[in-house]
Amino acid sequence: MSIDAAVVKNLREKTGAGMMDCKKALVETAGDIEKAIDFLRKSGISKAEKKGERTAKEGLVFSYIHHGGRLGVLLELNCETDFVAKTDGFSDLANNISMQIAATNPLSISRDEIDQSVLDREKEIFADQAKESGKPENIIDKIVDGKVEKYFAESCLLEQQYIKDPDRKVFDLITESVATLGENIVINRFIRFAIGETSLNGKS
Repeated sequence: MSIDAAVVKNLREKTGAGMMDCKKALVETAGDIEKAIDFLRKSGISKAEKKGERTAKEGLVFSYIHHGGRLGVLLELNCETDFVAKTDGFSDLANNISMQIAATNPLSISRDEIDQSVLDREKEIFADQAKESGKPENIIDKIVDGKVEKYFAESCLLEQQYIKDPDRKVFDLITESVATLGENIVINRFIRFAIGETSLNGKS
């Protein structure tokens, strides 16, 4: 199948993938841009899973100060080499993640870091709410499970909808950068400062 060079260029600009990878994706998806993006993302995820086993000990501490100086974020983002840490792509990723933290104030990086006592308390509240609303006993557990998943999606940085593109999660943003930059990338810790607030979040 012949693919127009302009379409290949368009896909490359949208995804950051190489020209040959873009052409292959378009051939595989009969020239459908959206399906080709999904194809490349799936391929990127496959590559990222392998890179995720490698140690990320380099990186940078990135500072983001929101307009007006009343809100700021410190983020430690790690990669494998000092070379990648100095690239514009890595700095852009750190900036986007910091903006996400500033806007959403997540409690943790991942669900594994939420204290079990906090989770148990939330489950108890969700169960009580379901009972008070008259829900049948046999579906309360399912309701609680659904609310817990929503809680993770709102509270855990990696599971949040990306503020610049709600169709993607922060995890997807990192995975795509791993595929593009060719190294494992890990959010190690962050802290968010806001005037007049007591900071209770962030991994340190």
